[in-house]
Amino acid sequence: MRSMNLNHRAALLCDDMLARADELGIRSQQLDCGTTLIDCGIQAAGGLAAGVMLARACTAELAEVTIVPSGSLPRPTVQVTTDHPKLACMASQYAGWEVKGKGFFAMGSGPMRAAAAREPLFEDLKYKEQAKRAVGVLETAQFPGEEVCGELADKCGVTPDNLILLLAPTKSLAGGVQVVARSVETALHKLHELKFDLDSICSGWGCAPLSPPAKDDVSSVGRTNDAILYGGHVVLHVRCKDAAVTSIGEQIPSSASSDYGRPFGEVLASYEYDFYKVDPLLFSPAMVTLVNLKSGNTFRYGELNQAVLAQSFGESL
Repeated sequence: MRSMNLNHRAALLCDDMLARADELGIRSQQLDCGTTLIDCGIQAAGGLAAGVMLARACTAELAEVTIVPSGSLPRPTVQVTTDHPKLACMASQYAGWEVKGKGFFAMGSGPMRAAAAREPLFEDLKYKEQAKRAVGVLETAQFPGEEVCGELADKCGVTPDNLILLLAPTKSLAGGVQVVARSVETALHKLHELKFDLDSICSGWGCAPLSPPAKDDVSSVGRTNDAILYGGHVVLHVRCKDAAVTSIGEQIPSSASSDYGRPFGEVLASYEYDFYKVDPLLFSPAMVTLVNLKSGNTFRYGELNQAVLAQSFGESL
């Protein structure tokens, strides 16, 4: 049984990825400072398997990630299952770290966040860990320089040679898989915003259709978000009073937002591509089911929206 240390678990997974680099279509390089960069889609070909490994690294190997048939329309679907939703999704997978440097920007996720514990979220989670090797996933089309890596390592409490960064742009196949694998994470983040007790969530299952890569990262961001906003279904097993669910239930799915109903790319463009102007109630799966293990009752909110998905994905129904 692997240690529950998130960074340790992800580092072992990275060792496995490096040993299978040719099979996964990934490339690695070591900077002069010692930081290891694993390219899963910038210059490397990457692919579905690399995307699954990226998603597993994001969740610190505390979630199973698979690509399965959709069951309704002929689309591949990214499925996620975890019995450690708070740690896997909130302490690790959530892209809560804006990584900035001279001429560089990326959204950072993965267990390095738990080593740094810089976000206010970690005060609520009451979680921080010490890492011997820190692992992060950067959603970017650029390679970070040594200055950026040095700052990340310092904030994580490790030396630069003990930092591993996995990289993929959103428009890459691997990058798309790891973003769409965030169905459970978005549900938990929404529940946290609604002040629901995350400790009462015992397990999570989620699925969302794998969006086709678009011609550029901006368009791909729109499609990967739509995969969850209009095609994502999450089932959470909880132990709480039914009233804790019913009092917020209608606010959980993406349809609770005034920005719901258009492809995310259109919504973002209407706000001049400023994510922070988008209604925060939008960021959640299309449908969320909560199964209360304490009462035996099941509550389902929202519905899938195939019409907007097809519009976003450039499909004809």
